[in-house]
Formats: sequence, structure tokens, C-alpha cells
Amino acid sequence: MTHNKNALVVVNGDDIHHDLLTASLVYQQLGIEAGLVTRRGMGMNRFVDARPETADADTYLLYTSGGLFPTAQQQALSDAVRAGKGLVGIHGANILGWEGDGLDPADRPMFELLGNGYLSHGPGHHEGRHTIEIVGEHPITEGIADFELFDEYYEFELADDDVQVLARRHRADGVEIPVMYAREAGAGRVVYLALGHDLRSWGEPPVRELVRRALLWTAGAL
Repeated sequence: MTHNKNALVVVNGDDIHHDLLTASLVYQQLGIEAGLVTRRGMGMNRFVDARPETADADTYLLYTSGGLFPTAQQQALSDAVRAGKGLVGIHGANILGWEGDGLDPADRPMFELLGNGYLSHGPGHHEGRHTIEIVGEHPITEGIADFELFDEYYEFELADDDVQVLARRHRADGVEIPVMYAREAGAGRVVYLALGHDLRSWGEPPVRELVRRALLWTAGAL
């Protein structure tokens, strides 16, 4: 069943560390399974004076691995989301630039919109098998049980406390690390999911369901 809503999966950067091409196909399929008219695109120079294939999207899913994202384009995306569109950031979408010992000011619009910036993989190994704990009540996570998967560890700095953590993991030293949250940005909705390094993550049924629901929720269809 379609929801008469449109989604656009956007990849950007290079495929040295992340399989952007396969990811774009996987996330497009998840959008289609969710009942959204889902298209794919490459590159971030699309939000200023957006063409119809970008402007008509109700929500955007970003799976990025570096690449240029000019400040003006970040601001245009932020304006569109705050006016009522949705944004789902997956895994490396939170890798922003640094200047000195802090955020590059050129990336501030994206930092404030997405709500976080990547810090590190954390102590120890950069990937491994770990348990994802579902926390809180939200339409995205309703009925989804805790699960295990093999994935890359991400730790990040939140832009503010205005987020609802939906899933987390426990580091080896016991520290709780969020892996998924939802937030509102003006009239729009934003979800960030730290999982999704490769097919070992994308292939897990709970991850796939979380992404489907994140697309629906950010599109205003859930």
C-alpha cells in the first residue's frame, strides 16, 4: 500500500569505506517496502533551487561517506526540513568537518539540523558484535525487541539535548551509547541511526524495519 508520500535516498562521497552504490539500492528498496515512492540520487548540490525530483520529496535519507556538502546546500536542506520535510541520517551522515579542536563552522547548519557530529569509534576495536537495546516509546520502535548485530561502533557529540533516544548499546566499560534518536526541527522530523556500516547491518530484519519506520515517520505517514 502506498502512502502517497515521496522519499529520496541520497548518497555522497566515495566508496572506499562504505558501499554507497549498494546502500542506495538497499535503502531505496526499504522505502518502497514502506509504501513510499522512493527515488535515488547522488550528490548534495541539489537543495538550493531544487529540481522537482528533490523538491517533491517528503523525506530525505542520507547515506554519505565524505564528499562536498556546501554550507548553502546544508542551509537549504535545513530550511526545507524545518518547513515540514523529513530527514533520516544513516551512519556516516554525521561525519562533519573539524577546524582546530571543534566543528568547522561551514558544517554548522548540518550539525544543528541532524543533531550530532561524529567523534570516534570509541575505545577498543572499531567494529564488532553487540546488542542493541530498544528504549522509550515511539512509533518507530513499537513492538521491536532488543537485537544483536555486527556493525561498526560510532560515538558522537549531540548538538543539543532535544532528542528522544530510541535505541542504545552498552560499551565494554558500561557506558551507554545512543545509536538511534528522533527529534523535531521546526515543522519537520529528523531521525539519526548510527548503524549501517555494511550489509551485515543492512541485512538484519530489525535494522531494516527501523529504517522503514524512520522513513514513514519523517515523511509524516506514521
